[in-house]
Amino acid sequence: MKKKLSKFLALTLALAMALGLSACGGNEEPQETGTAGTETSSPAPGESQSAGETYTVGIVQQMQHVALDSATEGFQDALTELLGDQVTFEYQNASGEATNCTTIVGDFVASNVDLIMANGTTALQAAVSATGDIPILGTSITEYGVALGIDGFTGTTGMNVSGTSDLAPLDQQAAMIQEWFPEAQTVGLLYCSAEPNSQYQVDTVQGYLEAAGITCTQYSFSDSNDLSAVATTACANSDVVYIPTDNTCANNTQLIGNIAIDAGTPIIAGEEGICSGCGVATLTISYYDIGYKTGEMAYEILVNGADPAEMPIEYAPQFTPKYNAAMCETLGLTPLEGYEAIEAAE
Repeated sequence: MKKKLSKFLALTLALAMALGLSACGGNEEPQETGTAGTETSSPAPGESQSAGETYTVGIVQQMQHVALDSATEGFQDALTELLGDQVTFEYQNASGEATNCTTIVGDFVASNVDLIMANGTTALQAAVSATGDIPILGTSITEYGVALGIDGFTGTTGMNVSGTSDLAPLDQQAAMIQEWFPEAQTVGLLYCSAEPNSQYQVDTVQGYLEAAGITCTQYSFSDSNDLSAVATTACANSDVVYIPTDNTCANNTQLIGNIAIDAGTPIIAGEEGICSGCGVATLTISYYDIGYKTGEMAYEILVNGADPAEMPIEYAPQFTPKYNAAMCETLGLTPLEGYEAIEAAE
């Protein structure tokens, strides 16, 4: 009886051990666990690694006018389409004051925004002075090397800055002056001395015109307070006036336009917004498009970890010759073939 009972107990123990070993391992792979024993999973194909993350983007716009407004709109549209309600914008307009730009970006840095978009040269310079850590994207900047004081600029900044440029081919803008006004002997170059990119443009255009035998004179003003007097002198002493992509001029086109009409002096402008207010013709870009491209660049930085120091500055893909029908009619000018009429603002 004892032998039978011992055999039974031995068989029972062996069976229990076999079942235990099967439960502990067998041929099944062990499940991966995260912290606290929870299961982990990789994002599904095509699913963003940033799903659920939120971002705060500070926008400092140098001043309010059509071109800069369009760039900001394009930037916000692009990021909203890409991130939806994952992105929040803190928008501030500096109203043309450099001190306001400094205060605004200081607040952005203090609140540790994820990215700063600087719309306009003065806004970009203030942002760069305020932080070397937060990514900065500029837009409506003509020449980054000039704006940031980078000698031998080759297309990337090497710092926490990248962005888009509003530079149109300056040789073609100079050629427009000759194309529209082949008899012109004197050209006045009107710009704000506080904007280094304006200085760059008028210097470059002057070089092209003087090479063609045209006499050029630069008429600079320090701010809107002396713009009227300087513009009056420029129009009185010039056959044609050229205005680059200058923000202060863009914010005062009605004033300049009235002066030009009184003097009977035509203006060739660096971009459509200025031309629509006071010019007769321009070779222009779409500021909405460069703003949109800046938004796409912001997505690459925020979501995919792109380094702005290594991101090349992007330029407008196309340039459109346009004319201001109302100004041409007022000055008795016939628009040239190949130029598109600027649509009147609604």
